[in-house]
This record gives sequence, C-alpha cells and structure tokens, in this order.
Amino acid sequence: MLELYRLPGCPFCRKVEQKLSDLDLEYITHDVPAAKSQRDEVEAVSGQRGVPVLVDEEHGVTGLAESDDIVAHLEKTYA
Repeated sequence: MLELYRLPGCPFCRKVEQKLSDLDLEYITHDVPAAKSQRDEVEAVSGQRGVPVLVDEEHGVTGLAESDDIVAHLEKTYA
C-alpha cells in the first residue's frame, strides 16, 4: 500500500495526489503539522521534514521526497 505524507493545501502535495488519482492508485494519507519543527514522523521516514513524501515499500521506496521525483517514480512504476 502506498503512503503519502502531505500538508493539506500544499501545491506540491496536490501535484502528487493528482498523479495518484490519474493512475487510479489507492493510498493512505498522513496529514502532517504545518510547522516543520513538529514533523518528527516525516523526518523518521525520509530524513527530512519537507512534504510530500511517498512510501512504496513494495518497490523499495521508504521515504521518497520531492514532488517531481515522486511523480517520476509513479509514472515509471505504475503507468
């Protein structure tokens, strides 16, 4: 199961969510706090506090950051 760490209203997160929707992929969302200093869970997963972050354990992705990299992974893996 895909997991997406996101901040509601974030345009980069929306970009990833649109790609997930376009590919008709199911995923779990984890809404993160607006304050980066409170994003310990995101840091534990990806080593940084920015969002979006994708987890795709089935394909060895444990904390992929950067929306363009996430979209490229989704296209390559699921399109």
